[in-house]
Amino acid sequence: MELADLLSADSVLAFDRVNDKAELLAVLSRHAAAQTGQSAEGVLEALVARESLGSTGLGNGIAVPHGKLAGLRGVTATFARLGEGVDFESVDDQPVDLVFMLLAPTGAGADHLKALARVARLLRTESLVERLRSTDDPARLYELLTNAVPSQNAA
Repeated sequence: MELADLLSADSVLAFDRVNDKAELLAVLSRHAAAQTGQSAEGVLEALVARESLGSTGLGNGIAVPHGKLAGLRGVTATFARLGEGVDFESVDDQPVDLVFMLLAPTGAGADHLKALARVARLLRTESLVERLRSTDDPARLYELLTNAVPSQNAA
């Protein structure tokens, strides 16, 4: 599964600042709704439901919020780079500045899990994370993400 299959160039965002996790999820939900034809409320509800089980903040300033939605045609992604990190209740209590949101159709178990694994491996590649943090240009972020090779050390 290639990231270019999930992530479009217009689904890569760069923000200077959002106030908190709730605002970040709302902004991402509105953007994903415009991209997928789903309702922003439905996307946000799916993300919040997953977050209620435990934060998707992985540590090292990275979060991978995700959820499942009925009627979605396939797994889709939105990436955001924040100029200023926000508290995401991450496992290491560090603010999050790189967010890779995944949405999957209800019942897309294997595809959803493959996408999550692919993103998690990719974002464990320190050199890529450094490059993502060094630019706020959405086109460059997209290029970095879609041309990256996951770390071979990552499980």
